Amino acid sequence: MKFGKSICVLNVGGTRYAFTREVIKDFPLRRVSRLHACASEKEVLELCDDYDRDRNEFFFDRHAQAFVFIMLYVRSGTLRFVPGVCELSFYTEMLYWGLESAHLEFCCQKRLDDRLSEIGLDTLSEEDIGVSGDESPGESVQRPALTGRALWLERMRKTFEEPNSSLVAQLVASVSVIFVMVSMIMLCASTLPDWDTAKRTTVDEHRIVEAVCMGWFTAECIVRFLVAKDKWEFLRRPLNIIDVIAITPYYVTMVMARAGMPAAGLGVAGVVLRVLRMMRVFWLMKLARHFLGLQTLGMTLRRCYREMVMLMVFVFVAMAIYSALAQLLEYGLDLGTQNPDYASIPAAAWWVIISMTTVGYGDVYPVTVGGRVLGGMCVVSGIVLLALPITFIYHSFVQCYSELKLRSARYARTMSKEVLQ
Repeated sequence: MKFGKSICVLNVGGTRYAFTREVIKDFPLRRVSRLHACASEKEVLELCDDYDRDRNEFFFDRHAQAFVFIMLYVRSGTLRFVPGVCELSFYTEMLYWGLESAHLEFCCQKRLDDRLSEIGLDTLSEEDIGVSGDESPGESVQRPALTGRALWLERMRKTFEEPNSSLVAQLVASVSVIFVMVSMIMLCASTLPDWDTAKRTTVDEHRIVEAVCMGWFTAECIVRFLVAKDKWEFLRRPLNIIDVIAITPYYVTMVMARAGMPAAGLGVAGVVLRVLRMMRVFWLMKLARHFLGLQTLGMTLRRCYREMVMLMVFVFVAMAIYSALAQLLEYGLDLGTQNPDYASIPAAAWWVIISMTTVGYGDVYPVTVGGRVLGGMCVVSGIVLLALPITFIYHSFVQCYSELKLRSARYARTMSKEVLQ
């Protein structure tokens, strides 16, 4: 065979692409890269529809326009749906060439999930869609096999980063949640009046529990950092920053205690130690890795930051206007009934914000007729201003929840296959 000794031509639906031997060997598409290992024409025909020995041309009877977009992914790393082509048809082409839904851009993944849900395939695996050709669907969606250290690192990364990826990952996530709950219980109990007395009687037990919890959190953070693909990206993630903020105070407290600065002491050192200890409440943010609701909340806030900023602008503008008018009507006109609670605009701003949010503590309230009319306007306008951007945030929350739920179902199907195998 001439394959491997000259230029190779891929003919996909009438469109030809020429590549050298080295390019074919390391081609990102698994079906194409497997051509390099073929030793006979029979093996070649198991991967393609026809083969021209004289031209060293491999013919694939596939969608030519879809392969153009797949080639754009090979060159740029970005894969999107072909405009005007059914999502399922393009997805079938992806499976044929050895790609899967994870290679799609996030927006296209959402379109594919919606399309699968419409036809009732949201609970089925990717193989159920079907792939034409001699290669089995299970083989077509597999990525290039990892071996040795790379395979071990990938398994460790999924175990600590994707709690639903396997039974071991779920076990690690469950242990992490238990340690978080134990740490929060101890933090809450430490603020009780009788805690100091109980701690003096069982000081060893308290120290052991605290050290075990901190040891687990520290080891988990270090392992996740070591197995991360991109170390700099790992350090930039908000949840990882929160982990560091929650872990660091424990070791700072130990260092300061060794230096002779007791946590209950007076002065700046004692205040710093108490503040650092209370920062352990950020451990609760670790639960966002394991609970769908917290993940949905975080994704919604990231996507709706413009709406959140708009909401804050509405509130601050209204607060500035109403607080100035309230200070004028209740205190500034000097009509004989000055209300000391509105002696300044910042003081009136507190009344405005609790009125606009319809909280109404009752600690500050207007006494003049004009102030009460203004208070009614403040409450009504607050309801309207808060309701305007809430609609956009609500729809984004529902969309994020659906996406994460589908992603979790996909992980569950993968884990079920591992158990059955």
